Amino acid sequence: MAKISSEPAKARWRMPAEWEPHVATWIAWPHQRADWPGKFHTIPWVYAEIVRHLQQSELVRILVNGPMGEKRARTFLKNYPLDWDHLEFFPVPTDRVWTRDYGPILVWGERGQTMVLNWQFNGWAKYDNWKQDNAVVPKLIESNALSLRHPWGLCSPACKGQRVTLEGGSIDVNGAGVLLTTEECLLSEVQQRNPGLTREDYEAVFAQYLGITKVLWLNRGISGDDTHGHVDDLARFVAPNRLVAVVEEDPSDDNYAPLQENLERLQGMTDDKGQSLEIIPLPMPRPVVFQGQRLPASYANFYIANDRVLVPTFNDPADRRALGILADLFPERKVIGIHAVDLVWGLGTLHCLTQQQPGRPRW
Repeated sequence: MAKISSEPAKARWRMPAEWEPHVATWIAWPHQRADWPGKFHTIPWVYAEIVRHLQQSELVRILVNGPMGEKRARTFLKNYPLDWDHLEFFPVPTDRVWTRDYGPILVWGERGQTMVLNWQFNGWAKYDNWKQDNAVVPKLIESNALSLRHPWGLCSPACKGQRVTLEGGSIDVNGAGVLLTTEECLLSEVQQRNPGLTREDYEAVFAQYLGITKVLWLNRGISGDDTHGHVDDLARFVAPNRLVAVVEEDPSDDNYAPLQENLERLQGMTDDKGQSLEIIPLPMPRPVVFQGQRLPASYANFYIANDRVLVPTFNDPADRRALGILADLFPERKVIGIHAVDLVWGLGTLHCLTQQQPGRPRW
């Protein structure tokens, strides 16, 4: 059985950057038709294309809702020339497929040990059906000799002893002590993740459980994002001292002002050693609107695998520019565009649906 603790970690831990070596990528096979009303029939094909590329780079571990879920996944995947030794299926039920936000976040210890963090998940403080997602991490490791730790609040009376709710898409790290997040997601009155937690409380939690020595706070997220400002649609580390930040070039667009503010904040920030950050602007696609709803289309929602980077594309003239910028930033990886116009109707794309498992095989 997994060793579970609710106490703060005594050893020093570090959350690796996404570009560090992976054992595997976790995804969940799509099944929630209500997330893509009228378009669900296209989504398994998008997932099959994603799996096709990922399995050429690393092991892909797929959560399925039981034997029938695995059968449906295999029905789509068998149309592709895959290395089936690079695919594993796990019969763990989920409510939705956004594994970035409820999947296992692993940290490395100073003596080479691995710990899995089991943050609380509450459906982005918006949806009622989240309990299966919240139970995914304990179920995945219940038969493995790994440490599972529940992060708890540490500081003020309002948060001490309170289990912390956090989604993986709300943070991004450089693997060297710096974390990027947004005030809208963690501190605004509407976020409803951790009432009472302050900026200082979060920074203490990040230091204790993720090895973070400095937090960079942006303001708010893009139009159409229903997560209250996840940072993985805004800005991402691509190297320890280098970030991409999305910018909107049309002053009349709703995203123009908030993205300019985020860019200006980043340009005035430093890392934990006082060194200036290199900020590379990444364009935004033109608004993606379906059935009157603005969707959270962003090139920042890319995923870094072992030898490639998967980037959402939107049939937009900016697709080529975004792919070119990222290709220059990742010269040793293949940069591959994945058509995401249908996928983003579910209010997320590539980074939202993946979660990396760093390190050497332990599971």
